Amino acid sequence: MSPKESKRISSAYKDEHGRLLGYIRRRIPSYVEAEDILQDIFYQLTVGFNDIRRIENLTAWLYKVADNRITDLFRRKKHTTFSYNDKVTEGEDGPLTLEEILPSVGTTPDDEELKEIIWETIDETLSSLPEEQRSVFIDNEFEEMSFKEISEKTGIGINTLISRKRYAVLALRKNLDDGCCSRSAV
Repeated sequence: MSPKESKRISSAYKDEHGRLLGYIRRRIPSYVEAEDILQDIFYQLTVGFNDIRRIENLTAWLYKVADNRITDLFRRKKHTTFSYNDKVTEGEDGPLTLEEILPSVGTTPDDEELKEIIWETIDETLSSLPEEQRSVFIDNEFEEMSFKEISEKTGIGINTLISRKRYAVLALRKNLDDGCCSRSAV
């Protein structure tokens, strides 16, 4: 590689590194995967070409390669069928946290729509729960209070609080499974 080509690559790296990483991150939620793609692009640029002079618009080439790498990443990811019933690993009681019953969702427009439907379902379900179940669920999940803290605040025993939250989670799981999320996760 000539000094002129090396300078061109170095300049492209300095000018485009941040913007290109941001571009990739808008499509790939994982910082590590986005950084891997970015490094792969610049590696391909420096090692993969015998003659960089053949690339007319280096910036356009970088973004095109980024698009190709992102597409490759999505093709490699395994498609799985999702069911809330598959997540029940804690015995017959099932999961006790919201995180355990929610699917992992990406950033595609379809995924954003699914997130909206999920949160609408959560809001509707919480609104329909008895106050004692709703309040313990909100305190524990959204306010991040421990059962001990809730017990100290309310004077209600920890086991009673756990039971109330369990009923709330079961209602959420049922409504999520019945309503919005009986689809394949990508």
